[in-house]
Amino acid sequence: MVFSSLVFLFVYLPVVLLVYYLCPRRLRNGWLFVVNLVFYGWGGPKFVFLMLFTTAANYLFGLGIGKHRDSAPRKARRLLIASIVLDLGLLAFFKYAGFLEDTLNLLPFLHLPELSIPLPIGISFYTFQIMSYTIDLYRGQAETQRSLIRFGTYVFLFPQLIAGPIVRYKDVAAQLDGRRESMAQFQNGVCLFCVGLAKKVLLANQMGLLFDSLQALSGIGVLGSWAGGIAFTFQIYFDFSGYSDMALGLGKMLGFEFLQNFNYPYLADSLTDFWRRWHISLSTWFRDYVYIPLGGNRRGRGRQILNLLIVWFLTGLWHGASYNFILWGLYYGILLILEKFVFHRLLERLPRWLRHIYALFFIVVGWVIFYFEDFGQLGSYLAALFGGQGLASSWDTIVLLLRYLPLLLIAAVASTPLGARLMARVRTSRAGGVITAALCLASLFLCTCALVDQSYNPFLYFRF
Repeated sequence: MVFSSLVFLFVYLPVVLLVYYLCPRRLRNGWLFVVNLVFYGWGGPKFVFLMLFTTAANYLFGLGIGKHRDSAPRKARRLLIASIVLDLGLLAFFKYAGFLEDTLNLLPFLHLPELSIPLPIGISFYTFQIMSYTIDLYRGQAETQRSLIRFGTYVFLFPQLIAGPIVRYKDVAAQLDGRRESMAQFQNGVCLFCVGLAKKVLLANQMGLLFDSLQALSGIGVLGSWAGGIAFTFQIYFDFSGYSDMALGLGKMLGFEFLQNFNYPYLADSLTDFWRRWHISLSTWFRDYVYIPLGGNRRGRGRQILNLLIVWFLTGLWHGASYNFILWGLYYGILLILEKFVFHRLLERLPRWLRHIYALFFIVVGWVIFYFEDFGQLGSYLAALFGGQGLASSWDTIVLLLRYLPLLLIAAVASTPLGARLMARVRTSRAGGVITAALCLASLFLCTCALVDQSYNPFLYFRF
């Protein structure tokens, strides 16, 4: 089930909220636990049992780690290692076994049988969430959760279950045990959800259609190829940030406050700045649980460079079992290393608008690498970006771009804080409440009309 579906909007969510607020507070986590299972099992019921097993196992590991953390630290460490091996082992089996098999079959003397292992939706996200619990518990940064229902509610919480943001247990532990919902929080949640829905349905889907339409044309030239790259750059941003906004909004409706996952990343004036703004929950997860434990920047420049390459290799691999994701991760790893150690001072001397163009150039090229899993198609598209397939664009390409130009301009403006600032002014005005409600209803109406009319409605990050 996806947020931008009519079933979710007009059946699942109203029932969940109605029963949730009719329940006594002591039963609300139990109700969420049940409806979370329904949400996750909607598209693949068999994977519910995998998640239940993972949840129960880590709950038991958590009890053991909490019990022995101070009195028997070696035993607690062994339990932590066992939990990490289990979690990463399941992730590796379901997500990377087929990729490993394909890689081994490149050897001339190996002919392994083809594996067909279905990928559980959201396994990368909920695995990292669960690991944050046991690791923080071992570090003494979180307290043991003794209620299996509350722990299961955290793991299965449907707003961020299948596409993030990655919510660490310590950030919501107090909310699981004793949150207090309010009307203001609920209203803010509805508004944020509608913003995210509009990003997804009215912008991301249309940018995806533009990108697909350009790829279907011949002779798109440099202009068409760059327009396609920019369209996908907007699609993946509005798709994922829209989902994150909806997740944060749904969390507020249920009394939860999740941390921000995006901070206008296309305003970045360097690649370092971009990764401080993009998918913040993933960047901080790798920083706190991989980069710093490896030694971070504390063991000399050579070791720091190695640590950065390891982190970015894993970041790319986390996104998918394909060589282009690994290439994409190393692409950013190398660029960030160069930015940090080679031309950092040069960048500081440049005017901000030029630094901004520099960052956007490499961001768009990066998203092209991210998109194409086939290296032949990737090479052809990269060649087209730099004139390898001709400078001129076909008339069909120009007509298509002119038709989408207003939407491209809207997308460019919507990726800046301008809309949020205007909304903030509206909400503080005398008739702010009425205007905000009207805008939310209008957004919901337009999105509903679009969902009824269109069949193109993917969530890009569901496959991760």
